[in-house]
Amino acid sequence: MGKTVLSCVTAVMVGLLWAGSAFAISFTSFVGSTGGSPIGFSYAGNKFVGSNYFNNQLYQTDLSGGNLQSFGAPIPLSSGSVGEIYVSSALGLGGFGSPASRDVFAGSEAAGNIYRFSNDGSTQSLFVSGLSGGVRGIAFDPFGIYGYNMIVTTRVGNVYTVDSSGVATLLANVGGDAEGLDFAPQAFGSISAGTLVVVSEGTGRLNAITSSGVKTDLGLQFSAPEMLSFVPINLGVSGNPLEGFYAANYPNNVIKAGASEFSSFLGDAVITEEVSHNMYRISWDGSSFNKTLIGAFPNQPEDGIFLTTAILNPGPVPEPSTWLLFGSGLAGLAAWRRRSLKQPL
Repeated sequence: MGKTVLSCVTAVMVGLLWAGSAFAISFTSFVGSTGGSPIGFSYAGNKFVGSNYFNNQLYQTDLSGGNLQSFGAPIPLSSGSVGEIYVSSALGLGGFGSPASRDVFAGSEAAGNIYRFSNDGSTQSLFVSGLSGGVRGIAFDPFGIYGYNMIVTTRVGNVYTVDSSGVATLLANVGGDAEGLDFAPQAFGSISAGTLVVVSEGTGRLNAITSSGVKTDLGLQFSAPEMLSFVPINLGVSGNPLEGFYAANYPNNVIKAGASEFSSFLGDAVITEEVSHNMYRISWDGSSFNKTLIGAFPNQPEDGIFLTTAILNPGPVPEPSTWLLFGSGLAGLAAWRRRSLKQPL
């Protein structure tokens, strides 16, 4: 997109404080070096799998962010270019393996193709091809509202559902380069629990999209929006130190914010902006959606994910309304994306 990467902030612990606000998200370094400029980052059960800018070879780390090594075979190039690689791990629902298998899926912004890797990286195959526009985001429906299918966004604004056999169906078009995507873990204003929400870097707009493809603009404008994630309702409940928010901090490292950093934002959406590095909370005040500055990345934000107990130990998830009736935080599984990776330059 021809964007300019802003200067880096070198502190390991970073946060943004401003007049009139008590909130600041602090990060620590999780993967100190990825062997390149990190873009994608995904949890795959027994490991993390990520990607680097203009590098078609994925990498993996252990659950502490160490033991960096190559993952699988390189993604085939398209016309000699690869750009960003978008990475996600299946939840084991809807025919996408089992919760224990956690296959990895990766697609390049340079092509409308997605490749499937076995969890150990030993096998790789073309899973879906022919999507209009380069791949810009990948997520898996955890509630079944979209058939437990894969959701894919592309540079031309298309949003597809892809079933476990690799058959893609156009769901909607958001009018411009579509990047961040996630599923609301609870009712979000007039938006039903479990609904897909997509933010477009091309238009700067935020849209909710139903399973029938009906779009609702949430009335907010962003500048070069990147990552979109809903804060899981059950974030931090287990006390497992793996819980928290992980994100590619281009071009330096992968950073982490602990679960307690987001305790005031459970159920709300979080959006980052590429050029400003800002992180915003998106909330509903009873009559409209609002965005509030809650922090900033030390460098350029790219892919980000939340981990909770429900994600660490996935399984079939009941309808969102069922979890709401019982008050269960497991609905927070909806915040898992595999997502959606973004254009750094």
